[in-house]
Amino acid sequence: MHIIETSYCSDKYQYTMGKTFHDLGFENKRAVFNLFYRSAPDKNNWAVVSGVEEALQMVAALGGRDEAFFEKFLPGDEYAKYRNYLSKMKFTGNIYAMNEGEIAFPTQPVITVEAPLIEAQLLETPLLTIMNHQMAIATKASRVTRSTTKPINEFGSRRAHGPWAAIYGAKAAYIGGCSGTSNILTSDIFGVPATGTMAHSFVTAFGCTIAGELEAFNAYIKTHYGEPLILLVDTYDTLRCGVRNAIKAFRHNGVDDNYPASFGIRLDSGDLTYLSKKAREMLDSAGFKKCKIFATNSLDEYIIAEIERQGALIDAYGVGDAIATSKHNPCFGNVYKLVEIDGTGVLKRSEDKSKAINPGFQISYRIICNGHFKGDITCLRGDETSKRIERSDELTIRDEFDDTKITTFRAGSYTWKTLQKPVMQGGEIISKMGSVEDRRNYYLSNLQGLNETQKRLINPHFYKVDISDELFDLKNNLIESLVNEIKRFDEER
Repeated sequence: MHIIETSYCSDKYQYTMGKTFHDLGFENKRAVFNLFYRSAPDKNNWAVVSGVEEALQMVAALGGRDEAFFEKFLPGDEYAKYRNYLSKMKFTGNIYAMNEGEIAFPTQPVITVEAPLIEAQLLETPLLTIMNHQMAIATKASRVTRSTTKPINEFGSRRAHGPWAAIYGAKAAYIGGCSGTSNILTSDIFGVPATGTMAHSFVTAFGCTIAGELEAFNAYIKTHYGEPLILLVDTYDTLRCGVRNAIKAFRHNGVDDNYPASFGIRLDSGDLTYLSKKAREMLDSAGFKKCKIFATNSLDEYIIAEIERQGALIDAYGVGDAIATSKHNPCFGNVYKLVEIDGTGVLKRSEDKSKAINPGFQISYRIICNGHFKGDITCLRGDETSKRIERSDELTIRDEFDDTKITTFRAGSYTWKTLQKPVMQGGEIISKMGSVEDRRNYYLSNLQGLNETQKRLINPHFYKVDISDELFDLKNNLIESLVNEIKRFDEER
């Protein structure tokens, strides 16, 4: 049996580049890499951070493989010294990261790695594997849970891309606002509430008859009395027999509005708005006004928002593949770029100026007025703008690409927080994450910092995100220098 070590879930080119660095004596050059994304899914402009804990565990586990492991993909005498180096290498650098549950905007460093060049380079693929997966799920869960005020449970393990994705995706979904998960390993590892109802196979196991459905309901209630009871009512016909049999079973087994735990029915097909309204009438007429109506059936944020608009009488939802696979946007766009080498800022230039990365060792500040988030600004660490922010001096935020979009904050009129915190120092994890529930609550508190227009699912108002003048100048000076050098290079042909 092979046990997957996520720190070596990497691409070969990370290691072949590393050989060149090693042969040239570059391995100890101080490198700074930023992990960030350029645009959020679904034409939104923010995402939810999840995965930092697993990322740090991955980094801490880097090293300890013997030379024979590396020889499998780096064979030959020419790699011998490098293989020996890799077998002894551990991560010795520093990492700064946003909290899980943080709201992150495009181009802001979600994770910054400051380390010897080879150590930092080798982290690219496994870091992106972890962060892209969990941020896709957490961000999708945020969208789905913002489509209604009703609880949303994550039910997507069977659609997830493997067990690892199911377990950690459910954790990310909880951080992104879900109330619970069907996955028992996620519940065991992270303390996420586990929830579930029954499958159609449970009903049909008692025979493919209407009487068998009633027998199934009675058996379930008897064997789970005192627990939450949710009966699946659409196996044969929701209104003609399913809801009626549920009412009979509740009555026969002494379940009523005084039942100490929750009880209800689940709709899993058909017109959920119509069925929920009719089912509600039937339940209320029978005296079961506290009986909940739970809905599933290939739901996402758009369907839920629409049936809520139609006045559906649903108390809670279960969402599967839309969350578990981030179905509309399954590939999150985090990238990992070198931004500084031995104290000198570097960048990758793009033909599209708006896609040029921000160089240098950075830190982001969130400006807060009376509990509301008013704008973010990413600075070079220790630059004059960051010093002004930390003194709460007058501050002007302007859009990097539109000089007409300007906001000025008077001195003393705002507070601030830094978004990237030290989480690993000298190769040792120094942060305490708290429980996953704490991280979910942190996300929910951050959500309250945004105004309603910024939380819209469709055509949201874009939040103000800026870079400091010093970072702007460094970036544009590097681009201008490259452009001039390219011109000279072209003229010499």
